[in-house]
Amino acid sequence: MFTGLVEGQATVRVLKKESAGLRLTIAPDRDCFLSADMSVGDSISVCGCCLTVVRISDDGMDFEAGDETLSKTNLGDLVEGSRVNLERSLAVGARLGGHFVQGHVDGVATVDSIDRNDEWVDMWFRLPAEMTQLMVPKGSIAVDGISLTLVNVESDRFSVALIPHTLEITTLGQRAVGGRVNIELDVLGKYVAKLLSGEGGHSPYNHIGGTAK
Repeated sequence: MFTGLVEGQATVRVLKKESAGLRLTIAPDRDCFLSADMSVGDSISVCGCCLTVVRISDDGMDFEAGDETLSKTNLGDLVEGSRVNLERSLAVGARLGGHFVQGHVDGVATVDSIDRNDEWVDMWFRLPAEMTQLMVPKGSIAVDGISLTLVNVESDRFSVALIPHTLEITTLGQRAVGGRVNIELDVLGKYVAKLLSGEGGHSPYNHIGGTAK
């Protein structure tokens, strides 16, 4: 579990194709957490994808991404030298400054437009219409692992307002129109949508206002 509060950026040092996916060596920046602070088996959000540390070396941390992950996220777009957002998993008792982010990417969106207003940026993303059905203005969204507040939601796109700090500390400050980003919808919205759809058997909560018997 994560919060969507990115701790810093890292550089992809090595990409190695494996039989069932891809192995990545990622080196955190100096102002991010150190590889020495991590242990093999720890979970890290890499641009919103929950990955497991499989090796730690002087070059950084190694992760493995399977074909399913590569097909559903933008990790397959990475090249050596690419920049990624990093966040360590949420510690029990720590402050939750963003929102609950699982690191389970729901799909990929494309940067549709970038409108600059002095140091602020309004950024629009285009994505499949079925994903916007689980979005509401002022709700939460994770974009490349970054917890953001939805401003506008249309049938097949949405916008967010980015403050200078977010642009500086995350990769969104380097994104251009046409770039692909990972999207994780608010898990609360997904559960509510399933509940209202009546899926999952005879739940005592299938009707709003109903009581368990």
